[in-house]
Amino acid sequence: MLCFHGFGMHGKQFLALEPELGNKYTFWGFDLFFHKETKLKDNSLAAVKTGLTKKQLADLIVSFCKAMQIDRFSVIGYSMGSHYATAVVEELPFLINEYIVAAPSSIKPGRMVSFFSRNAAGNKILEKIVLSKNAMVNLLVTCKRVGLIDAEGYNILLKEIETEELRFNMYACFTYLRFLITDEAKLTRSLNDYDIRSIFIFGKRDKKYPLAIGKAFLPRIKNAEIIDMDESHEIINKRFAAVLGGLLL
Repeated sequence: MLCFHGFGMHGKQFLALEPELGNKYTFWGFDLFFHKETKLKDNSLAAVKTGLTKKQLADLIVSFCKAMQIDRFSVIGYSMGSHYATAVVEELPFLINEYIVAAPSSIKPGRMVSFFSRNAAGNKILEKIVLSKNAMVNLLVTCKRVGLIDAEGYNILLKEIETEELRFNMYACFTYLRFLITDEAKLTRSLNDYDIRSIFIFGKRDKKYPLAIGKAFLPRIKNAEIIDMDESHEIINKRFAAVLGGLLL
């Protein structure tokens, strides 16, 4: 199972799944771009703006699987990582056994993520203020005040702007997401045509990505299972592992 973590996390985020599911799955957790040990050879602003296409991401996954002698695999993505997991399914459905997303921002990223990643003006604003901690704090305060993020999201992002490197990484993450926008029609075809088992897990207390964001999209998926746990956005824990184990074992 290939694992794609959330913003500000790292490849070990899914270690909680191993005690429950380790007998059935081998977990491969990646540090996503601009997190921990995964760094671009050219980390310039120009290189970041070039981005990463879905095909390029798929090519990286295919190369990794070839090196590890993996013929087929499942994917799991949490929050920001759901964009990566979804892109892999769109591009490589013929290799996928199961598609699992938790707090799936890939369905509906939210106003702040959309503004700073997809909107050219929003992305430019983020670029201009990324070098100033005070400017970034003021930006987050404004986003919270106008309802672009809630208190939990504000606190998460506040931890990610302490240093110049972290602020640049935040900008880079938002910019890369511009190239990983979910193609709902393509994802639906991929899941349905290849009969991929799909599990969507939400938190009842998650104000950012509640079950409601999937009401229009999820009914189109033939083999979708929908779980609404009594959790907040921080959903990857032992209870999550137990629920997932009950579904997969």
